[in-house]
Amino acid sequence: MHIPHYDNNNAPIVGSDDQSVPLAYFNIVRLKKGESFVSAVPGYETCLVPAHGTIDVQVQGEGIDSKSFEAVGERTSVWDGQPSAVYVPVSCSARIVCRSDSTETFVAGARFDQTFEPFVVRPEHIDPVQYGSDDTKTHRKIKHILGQKPPGRVGRLLVSELFTVGAGGWSGYPPHKHDSDRMPDETRHNEVYNFRFRPENGFGLQLLQTEGDEFGHAYHIRNASTLKIAGGYHPCVAAPGHEMYYFTILAGQSQRPLRQFFQPSYAYQVETIPGIKDMIAKFR
Repeated sequence: MHIPHYDNNNAPIVGSDDQSVPLAYFNIVRLKKGESFVSAVPGYETCLVPAHGTIDVQVQGEGIDSKSFEAVGERTSVWDGQPSAVYVPVSCSARIVCRSDSTETFVAGARFDQTFEPFVVRPEHIDPVQYGSDDTKTHRKIKHILGQKPPGRVGRLLVSELFTVGAGGWSGYPPHKHDSDRMPDETRHNEVYNFRFRPENGFGLQLLQTEGDEFGHAYHIRNASTLKIAGGYHPCVAAPGHEMYYFTILAGQSQRPLRQFFQPSYAYQVETIPGIKDMIAKFR
């Protein structure tokens, strides 16, 4: 399901127990210098990622010592520098204070039932991978924020940022899905994307094709579009002349590592895209 950009006034864009993607949660919090916001999502672990600007975060909750993380985030936009983040455990709240002129903070969440310790992710903790090629129109860079080896313990949540390398081309290709728990071939992970384009008038298409259907649905994605992916195959493409970014939330039903199932008609192309196996391994 496509959610066009709108001013959400710091209210969840994908709330708790969403009908389509109940395992995932997504909010965008926009603040000006000195303003604050309290993020509390019962039943979900969350990760706070400044898209731009700098925040101070205080995390508190039952069964943990209150912790403060200062000066989180140091980039002027998603296109500049490395991301930072704060992991907020289940049953905890996070008070976000803007210390730069302004900030836009992504709040990613996954349903979970255990409380771990909060921690901060700094630029040196980011786990990058680059794959694909210009020839195959699949050249991509991924920055894992909560990836294989985060600097703390995480339950069901995977968080990353994906960028096109160059302008235009395919992502999420070959078509794959992760809507069924049937190990070792596939896991059920709800997914949420938030797209950005450079320049901002850029656009792309998100395809969603349910298993067994000959044709899928195409959604016209623009700057700040949000996509909820409950199931089915879901490649996307950016129009020529535009760089595409998307913030990616993966929330697992039974485990954190992701097992993708590639659409059989196109699965052979895993062997033709440089570095894609390294990319797949980073989600496991």
